[in-house]
Amino acid sequence: MREYGSNINLPSLDNLFSSEQERQDAKLEKIQILPLTELHPFRNHPFQVRDDDEMDKMVDSVKAYGVMTPAIVRPRQDGGYEIVAGHRRCHASQRAGVETMPCIVRDMDDDTAIILMVDSNCQREHILPSEKAKAYEMKLEAIKRQGQRTDLTSGQLGQKLSRPISVEQVADDAGTSIKQVQRFIRLNKLTPELMKMVDDGKLKTTPAVELSYLTPEEQEDFLSYMESEGCTPSLSQAQKLKEASKESVLTLEKIQHIMAAKPPSVKPRDPQLMIPVAKVERYFPKGFTSDQMQQVIVKLLENYARAHQHGSR
Repeated sequence: MREYGSNINLPSLDNLFSSEQERQDAKLEKIQILPLTELHPFRNHPFQVRDDDEMDKMVDSVKAYGVMTPAIVRPRQDGGYEIVAGHRRCHASQRAGVETMPCIVRDMDDDTAIILMVDSNCQREHILPSEKAKAYEMKLEAIKRQGQRTDLTSGQLGQKLSRPISVEQVADDAGTSIKQVQRFIRLNKLTPELMKMVDDGKLKTTPAVELSYLTPEEQEDFLSYMESEGCTPSLSQAQKLKEASKESVLTLEKIQHIMAAKPPSVKPRDPQLMIPVAKVERYFPKGFTSDQMQQVIVKLLENYARAHQHGSR
């Protein structure tokens, strides 16, 4: 027999001596002021923190007003906190001589942290192609791993796992096309030297994607050729290089042959004399087509030329 009162849940002392508002506040994330010495960069963070004009402005803002938007961090097993969102704010605070920064401490697993880190940084205005390439790949792998887990009921963004777990979500979240995401991810196959050329604007992204299919050794050979000749490939040339690599015939001689080939010249069009039909149609019978008008005009000009030649004798 069940003892009387055994199914009664007594409130804790905390609940007895706290208001409903306090209990609700306890569930909310709190902003904490943390020392910069306890903040550590995100592992394999793909985004660079650059000392550029934007950073100089941020430093001035921190000096004048402090950090206005708290960083998001998570506890580290080794102590301190890992920055998920707020690397540039942390760097600006260091340069401004500030020792602390407001942070929201949030417990989250690796994949959730990766997705949040990528999403918070991809909104920036100036992002290098190499940064996008690494970030898109990191997020894609994190989403795939989340989809393989059976203990989750929803994704990072609140969507059910029945939603396609693929590059589509990365593209949707970034506001771009699937093909564009795939192209950027493909850039990760470039050697560091070629990737730097893309970042520096010396090599266009579209040909670079084609060059990413070359083996690392072939990429090194082609880089040497570009440096010696002071040239970069067109899309057509990059596609031919890719095809030669696929057929295992991309030798140095083949590179020279592909890059030396010039596209066939297009014969320039004859100069055109345009006369609106409205200007001449009143001189022709009704129903004449523009071709018929042209034939008559040419015939009249021929007669005029012959008469002019006879008159000049």
